[in-house]
Amino acid sequence: MDSGSYFDHNATTPLDARVRAAMLPWLGDRHGNPASAHRHGQAAREAVERARDQVAALLGASPDDLVFTASGSEANNAVVFEVARAAGFRGDLVLTAFEHPSVRRTAERCAALGMGVRVVPPGADGVVPAAAMLAAVGAQTRLVCLMLANNELGTLQPVAELAAACRERGVPLLCDAVQAVGKVAVEVGALGADYLTLGGHKFHAPLGSAALWIRPGAPFESHLVGGTQERRRRAGTVNVPAVVGLGVACDLVAAELDARQRHLRALRDRLEAALPALGAIVHGAGAPRLPHTTNVAFPGLVGHDLAIRLDLAGYAVSTGAACHSGVVEPSETLLAMGIPAAEALASLRISFGMTNTLAEVETFLPVLAREVEALRAAANASPLRRAAAAEPAAV
Repeated sequence: MDSGSYFDHNATTPLDARVRAAMLPWLGDRHGNPASAHRHGQAAREAVERARDQVAALLGASPDDLVFTASGSEANNAVVFEVARAAGFRGDLVLTAFEHPSVRRTAERCAALGMGVRVVPPGADGVVPAAAMLAAVGAQTRLVCLMLANNELGTLQPVAELAAACRERGVPLLCDAVQAVGKVAVEVGALGADYLTLGGHKFHAPLGSAALWIRPGAPFESHLVGGTQERRRRAGTVNVPAVVGLGVACDLVAAELDARQRHLRALRDRLEAALPALGAIVHGAGAPRLPHTTNVAFPGLVGHDLAIRLDLAGYAVSTGAACHSGVVEPSETLLAMGIPAAEALASLRISFGMTNTLAEVETFLPVLAREVEALRAAANASPLRRAAAAEPAAV
């Protein structure tokens, strides 16, 4: 795999060469529709079911309980909307303030149809207290939503603790594990959730590969209707190359997880060791986190500006900020933690992957220091000098 200087693996990861090799035949001569009765279709069906076994093995799940989808967002949408629809859009949904938009926006649609929505903020450490979530669960609660790992901070959430308490109350729980699978062990039995979603492109599988696990007996109706694919739980012709790639990627995670965690943690720890010298603040540093994610603020700067300068210097990072009509707004996740808007605006997310190396991080650190210093100089300059000082350094 060729990494370049790509430090945005929480957005998406490059395709593993071994995954690509497994997919290639299904992008060429092996082109059957898994629903077809002839030998081409049956070969495709066998490939899909083999992949289902591979994904299930990684999760410690039964293959019969897995539904392939086109994205984690689709899977999250399906669970939230279909549980709400089955309840007649009555009762309420409980979710955190920093759930993925595919959960939050679907909850908003349900609210427009009459559903109540209770939103629980995270703590200052980036972890939502299980007790606070449980306190929001009432007699009319139809679904609780708690992600396993936050996509901006990498902080791990108390899913198992909350799921056990919800089960005692007869309330199902959706665990969005899209950012967690491939970086930490994820086992459905240990978590105790009723629904779990994952997205392959977060761990070197192809874009468009994802899955939804449904606990037997948990309420669910097909969100997409049409054919009888996926045991009538998701209509639409299965994307065989993507599903094959997802299965192989899950096999690789199962075999390599410990080594991957050591590699990723070494990269992140080296980065974070250098940050205090730059006057930086690492958000969520004291909480359990994914091994590869750093969310860092450089007080007095605008993270969006720093990300642009780093991109021009050859390094891809991201921010949780939103840009609307030229105005940069702070990350909703950081604001929900109680972080001041100025500090939230000063933040970057740096997320490593298996394509990155320690040497690459060492090369990055002086570039980061240079660009931070340049922006600080611009911020401190007089109005007449500020524009010139803010010009990106030559690459």
